[in-house]
Amino acid sequence: MIENSAALVMGIGTIGPALAIGAIGAASVMAMARNPENSERIQLAMIIAIAFAEAIAIYALVVALIIKFVN
Repeated sequence: MIENSAALVMGIGTIGPALAIGAIGAASVMAMARNPENSERIQLAMIIAIAFAEAIAIYALVVALIIKFVN
């Protein structure tokens, strides 16, 4: 078994959400630049999408803590 498996879970578990948050932010900034009158709706949708992506990283944190304290 890997010596520090909690660190591995956190490392792998945060790559996807980090890339997703970057893509969401870039797409929303481009959308606001193209359509400034709808920027409030775009920003709201962006914040909700980022929250869902960040939840995946929190799940990875919970799994890492379980691995760390159970083993």
